[in-house]
This record gives sequence, structure tokens and C-alpha cells, in this order.
Amino acid sequence: MATYKKRGHKPQNKKEAQQAEEMQSTTAEVFGTLDESASKTEAWVARNQKYIIAGIGVVAVAALGFLGYQEFVKNPRNAEASDEVFFAQQLFNEAINSTNKDSLYTLALNGAEGKYGFLDIIEKYKGTDAANLSSYSAGMAYLNMNKYQEAISHLQEFSSDDAILAPLAKGGIGDAFMQLDQPEEALDYYERAFAANSNDFTTPRFLFKAGITAVELGKKDLALKYFNRVKNEYPDSEEGRTIDIYIGRIESSE
Repeated sequence: MATYKKRGHKPQNKKEAQQAEEMQSTTAEVFGTLDESASKTEAWVARNQKYIIAGIGVVAVAALGFLGYQEFVKNPRNAEASDEVFFAQQLFNEAINSTNKDSLYTLALNGAEGKYGFLDIIEKYKGTDAANLSSYSAGMAYLNMNKYQEAISHLQEFSSDDAILAPLAKGGIGDAFMQLDQPEEALDYYERAFAANSNDFTTPRFLFKAGITAVELGKKDLALKYFNRVKNEYPDSEEGRTIDIYIGRIESSE
């Protein structure tokens, strides 16, 4: 059985005395190494103290600057921009169901009655959520006004992970390219649109549009792949209820 030596234990023989001496020597070496390392560390800190303090200061200033920017610059600008965009968004919503679409979309884009339009919000409040959303709304307004290059430009500026808006923006770019007779580019954006998010609204819509575009490009196998996805994965969608017609047309033409 192992035994522990009490503090102050005296060696009983020469062997124990030798072991005690070796242990003390080893312990001294260990502590000597630690002391030496500590001394080197202290010396390094002493030599580089001004740089360390400066580094800590930079980190602290950066952190405080970020918090200050969030609190006193970004958040107030976001709030102000959100208030300003309300008028333009109202006009945009009215235009969707109006017979006077172009006039209302133009007002939504350019503003009226001393109120900002989407283009003003994009320019004046860059980097805010309202400016980002304005890029989407401006792109869709131009798309509905048949101004396709402008639509593409603004929709490409829009960035979002939203389950609906992100696919709609990419699909809108696809629609604009189709109208510009650029089906290859359109197909690319329709594929991005249905890949952006899986849901019962946008996914079957853009799978269907991708299939139609693939047919136009002579890519029947790809079209069948997308149409069958609509049939199997989204049978209750608007596209799913008529998809057999499109599948039948391709199969009968082979």
C-alpha cells in the first residue's frame, strides 16, 4: 500500500535521503523553469506595454464605435427611413389593383406632395432596411411598367432571406429577361428563384416558369424534370392542377 510522508519527515536511511535530495532538486528545476518563463513574460509585457495598451484601446474604441453607430446612427436612420417609405409603399400597393397602374407606379418611384419615392429612399438612406426594400419595390414597379432593364438593375440590388420576397425578386429578374428575349438568363434566374426557398407559393410557380423556358430552349428533358416536380411535390398548387397538360404535350411530341 502506498503511504504519504508527513511534512518534516526525516529520512531513515541513506536511500531515503538520496530520494529526498533528488526530489528537491527536481522540484527546484521545475519552479526555476516557471520563474524563468514568468520573468520572460514579464519582460515581454514591459517592453511591449504601450503596444498592448494601444491594441486594447483600438478594440475598445472599435466596439464602442460599433455600438455607438448602431445606437445613434443606424437605428435612427432605419426608423426615419421606415417612416419615409410608408407613402411610396401605399402608392405601390394601390397600383397593384388599379387601372391607372403606370401613374401610381411613377408616383411611388419619384414621390409626390413633398414625400419621398422609392428612388429617393434608395439614394438618401443607403444601407437601411427601407432602402433595401425600396430596391425590391422599385424593381417590381419598373417590371410592371415594362421597363425591364431598370427592373433588373433594382431587383439585383435587393438582398433578403425572406421566404417569399427573395424568390419573387429572382423570379422578377427572370421575367424581365424573358421579356428582353434572353431565355437562357431567364432560366438561370427562375432556377435561382425556386432554389431560394421551398414553399407552396413561389416554388411551384418558378418551377413551372423554368419548365416553360426550358421547352422554349429545346431542353425537353429538363422541362419534364421541373414539370414532374410540380406534379409530385405541389399537386394542390395552381400550377399543379394543370401540369399534366404540359407534361402530356412534351411526351406526345417526342
